[in-house]
Amino acid sequence: MVSVTTAARLGARYHRSFMGSFDDRATTPRRGPGDIFKWKVLRKSEPRSARHAELDRVRPGIKEGGAAALASGVPTAVWIGHATWACRLGGQLVVIDPVWSTALSGVVKRLVPPGVPLAELPTPDLVLVTHDHRDHMDLPTLAKLPDSATYIVPLGNGPRIGHPNVIELDWWQTHRHGSLEITLVPARHWSMRMPWNRNDTLWGGYVVKGPEGTLYHSGDTAWGDHFAEIRQRMGAIDWAMLPIGAYSPRWFMSSQHIDPDEAFAAFEALGARHLLAMHWGTFKLTDEAIGEPRARILDLFAGRPEALWLLDVGEARRL
Repeated sequence: MVSVTTAARLGARYHRSFMGSFDDRATTPRRGPGDIFKWKVLRKSEPRSARHAELDRVRPGIKEGGAAALASGVPTAVWIGHATWACRLGGQLVVIDPVWSTALSGVVKRLVPPGVPLAELPTPDLVLVTHDHRDHMDLPTLAKLPDSATYIVPLGNGPRIGHPNVIELDWWQTHRHGSLEITLVPARHWSMRMPWNRNDTLWGGYVVKGPEGTLYHSGDTAWGDHFAEIRQRMGAIDWAMLPIGAYSPRWFMSSQHIDPDEAFAAFEALGARHLLAMHWGTFKLTDEAIGEPRARILDLFAGRPEALWLLDVGEARRL
């Protein structure tokens, strides 16, 4: 574990010792500016079906009561939207990938409001950030969170957080906070804030073990054998927060984002009791219809509906 203070003191030596190995962990094949140009500019316009148009009008439902549930002290998970969750576990409030902004970088607008207004969120004890992409590390939101919280990030991300209590983790390292154990686990993804700092910082997911059970947030990830390895090393997962959206076109996205079928396969590889669906319906990032991930995951869990937690934003579900 490396605190932000330690990272600043080590300076260039820190970057040479840790950053050089990150490229070896990056998702392959990598997608660069040429692939983005091919996807966004060179592709031919494809006619959209009536079904696509229908699904593209779908939005997550909105429920009230999340703030009260979190304040009650009862073990609870609340979907704020996209990959953002607020969870009460082990008596502590854990916020993961906090994004409350109305638009990403002022460009990609939010489709539904945050499930709990930031002003109504109880004071978090722990804030976990999976990686530096702007739909997961939202600096305007982080600036509004309190200095009193402990912030946990993958290696190299500490200086960006802007708060004093920052813990940096490598894969499989664990930080203990009260009755909770927070472990950074692998993901098949990559990092970049600007074109010149690709893979300069680490990325991952988190396993949070508490008295009530074990929670897993995957961050962004492609399919891989890391799901089975997480189960092997960490034990079975009670609540697996897995992305079901931002997967199309597959030639571009399959190396970095799972689709609903792969989310279901990850749920099984993890030995999870419940899949908590995320990363859909909040921002329009890719080509699939907004409501397509919801429809597909419902079909996949048709025989096991109790295992799927497809929450509305703001909905509280007891852990």
